[in-house]
Amino acid sequence: MTGTDQRGGRGGRAERGGRAGPRGATAPGAGAPPDVEALIVGGGLVGLSLAAALADAGLEVLVIDRAAPAAQLDRGFDGRAAAIARGSQRALAGIGLWPDLADAAQPILDIRVSDGRVGAAASRLHLHYDHREAGEGPLGFIIENREIRRALEARRRALAAKLSRRAPCRLVALERAAGRVVARIEDERGTEQVSAQVAISAEGREASLRSLAGIGVTRWDYGQSGIVCTVAHEEPHRGVAHEHFLPSGPFAMLPMTDGEDGTEGTGGTDGGRRVHRSSIVWTERRALVATMMALDGPAFSAEIQRRFGDSLGALRAIGGRWAYPLSLIHAERYVAHRLALVGDAAHGIHPIAGQGLNLGLRDVAALAETLVDARRLGLDLGAGDVLARYERWRRFDNLMLIAATDALNRLFSNDLGPLRLARDLG
Repeated sequence: MTGTDQRGGRGGRAERGGRAGPRGATAPGAGAPPDVEALIVGGGLVGLSLAAALADAGLEVLVIDRAAPAAQLDRGFDGRAAAIARGSQRALAGIGLWPDLADAAQPILDIRVSDGRVGAAASRLHLHYDHREAGEGPLGFIIENREIRRALEARRRALAAKLSRRAPCRLVALERAAGRVVARIEDERGTEQVSAQVAISAEGREASLRSLAGIGVTRWDYGQSGIVCTVAHEEPHRGVAHEHFLPSGPFAMLPMTDGEDGTEGTGGTDGGRRVHRSSIVWTERRALVATMMALDGPAFSAEIQRRFGDSLGALRAIGGRWAYPLSLIHAERYVAHRLALVGDAAHGIHPIAGQGLNLGLRDVAALAETLVDARRLGLDLGAGDVLARYERWRRFDNLMLIAATDALNRLFSNDLGPLRLARDLG
């Protein structure tokens, strides 16, 4: 992204005369109403969820995203699965997504947390969480990210009267003026201008709007990467999620709905044979990740079996495999003049507790309620006091979970004997 970012200056302002926004309006003058009420930069899981929540409440929203929509729905785009907490499930239901997700959601009925070493049996000292002791319903759900994207796309189409999207589209510049934001966007149609009351960055960890607003971040690189894939196993998982702590980092086996078998490395199917499936989130020292990713199918599956054991019978990796560097990131502020950060643009955490998307969805719920309430009261959606309410609402919750996941990863990602004994007893 290029251009400047000023509060009322001329820098970054594109020439007038372009057509922009869902209404096709020419970029407004100082006294003209904005083209939309909210401009969301980033059309991933968090960005589109927020857009759907706002549009469902009657706000006019424009989402711009660099990635082509068809590419985001491709099987090879994102192999991850999300652990959806019960509160997040209710939020997804509230914006109309759950009917399209229910069949793809695997309930988490139990969680087993254990300590161990590669190739050795897990410690007999472990934690076990049973959904029957936590109240009615499952502890949460495991859903493939691709299924969430498909549900969001269906919801976007249903809300098309209020929710517009430009993708693939690039944000060239953004001016945050006294009464509006004015964005210059570029796609296959050319360069245009669009204005809004508030801009929202859902761009992810390297958010360009955050940088342009001068918002600093705290960063910490864990020196680990997360290897993600799907495995087929002989025995049913019975809704049990496993978190197995190894010296290199946590190894999670997350139950998925039964599905079609895949051809290693392609994500295809072998004729529709149904298998028991789980999603793997394997934290490994970064120096070893390239070697693990280069293994052939049987050798890669054997490494997974060494780490998890044989409680589900023989394991076999199916479909593609992905690796993501793991780090911590936290923005010094979540808001600036007519700008709010959500999801990974505001905070990125270690996947040790599977809470990254849940934090983002809680951001969505808080910001959507804040903006909808402001609109009902006739307030300016980009006003400082309106956005400050969102930041107060979310910052403490995010900080607490960032601290907890960071401490857990440091506590368990080592093989010191006294510390192993202490944490096992704990």
